[in-house]
Amino acid sequence: MSDVLMITACNNDENLTPAQDQGANKSENNSNVRSKLCASEEIRKEALKNNPRLLARYNEIEQQAAKYISNLQQGKILTDGSLEIPVVVNLIYSIPAENLSDAQIQDQIDVLNEDLSATNSDISKIPAEFQPFSAGDTKIKFRLSKINRKFNPRLNWNHDSMKRSSTGGIDATDPAKNLNFWIVNKINFFILNVKGYATFPESAGQWDDGIVVIAVCVGRTQEKGFGRMATHEVGHYLNLRHLWGGVNCDDDFCDDTPAQPSPNSGKPNYPLYGTCGGVQRSLMFMNYMDYVEGDAMYMFSGNQNQRIQATVASNGPRAGLR
Repeated sequence: MSDVLMITACNNDENLTPAQDQGANKSENNSNVRSKLCASEEIRKEALKNNPRLLARYNEIEQQAAKYISNLQQGKILTDGSLEIPVVVNLIYSIPAENLSDAQIQDQIDVLNEDLSATNSDISKIPAEFQPFSAGDTKIKFRLSKINRKFNPRLNWNHDSMKRSSTGGIDATDPAKNLNFWIVNKINFFILNVKGYATFPESAGQWDDGIVVIAVCVGRTQEKGFGRMATHEVGHYLNLRHLWGGVNCDDDFCDDTPAQPSPNSGKPNYPLYGTCGGVQRSLMFMNYMDYVEGDAMYMFSGNQNQRIQATVASNGPRAGLR
């Protein structure tokens, strides 16, 4: 794949800022963005279509999440403190510049810890309209457990090929108990120039379970992304959907994130409006599960936090992380 096609920033290559009050036209203006960032939803759709067992597990997880959130809202469940998730980084590099230092990788872990605990320095930017819906501290923490490094001159990786030693990658380390985090130079799957993707909880503990991010998007010490690509993918790993769901104006199962017609890009100005079902709403584009640039996203919502807690609960699909 030609370098000309590479995205110039981890969350957007055209640096487009949608005009305010776009209404129904917003989806059309941003139709190109969805094809250039995160492939998690597309990969999941194909997997669910082709694997009845995985589909059954998906439905079971959604039922468990809905029940957990209902019980939580009724005061039946109390949070049980922070959960520290060990992270195994599987770094595959083709040139020295891609062989990220321990400090760069730790910087990415620090970004995850700040974003998941709402201690990120830019959280004060949340508009007053959305401050009541901010997640606050999710009680999820990450600890760098191990870094596996491997040289491979390969210049592009197809879907999941980086996850098998038999195809030149690195096998996952006990994925039921660790977040496996693969770092590669380029990803080519479904969509050109994918910058990252993740498995959802129905894949918990399987050989391919974890997140993948390209090297130039890892950590804020890199030039691109501010480390938020990994935050976005960890959101998927913990059962969060894109704000527009799987398709435009679809359900992300979070009542406090406004229905959204399509991805947002660039660095939008607040307020930004979109229309779903004939209703125009102010959009929560600064949410980590949108596609805006890394320094324009800085929050999860309260309902997203509840879904995260359901995922790592003692009866949740990622209980093994405990």
